[in-house]
Amino acid sequence: MRVLCAVAVAVLLSPPAYAQMPNINLVPELKSKTQEEKDQDAVNQRAYKDSLSKIPDAKGSSDPWGVVRSDPPKAAAHPAKPKTKTGSSAQPGSAPQRSQ
Repeated sequence: MRVLCAVAVAVLLSPPAYAQMPNINLVPELKSKTQEEKDQDAVNQRAYKDSLSKIPDAKGSSDPWGVVRSDPPKAAAHPAKPKTKTGSSAQPGSAPQRSQ
């Protein structure tokens, strides 16, 4: 009886699971282009490249806040120094001294 119930549940749940699977065609029919289609593609590519060459290059600053600032941003004048331990009198690059 349990086996029959398990089979019935499996049969009833299989259609919804099957409906969720995507329909993928792994081997589409290959269509070769005719000579007219190849010529049209070449014309389209040429027109596309010509239209790209007509676009002017961007000149000027791309800083939207440039008119708001009064002076240009300053570069760091001094590089950051390596930090030493607090209370240590050791110089950077020297070996620490031990007390005995």
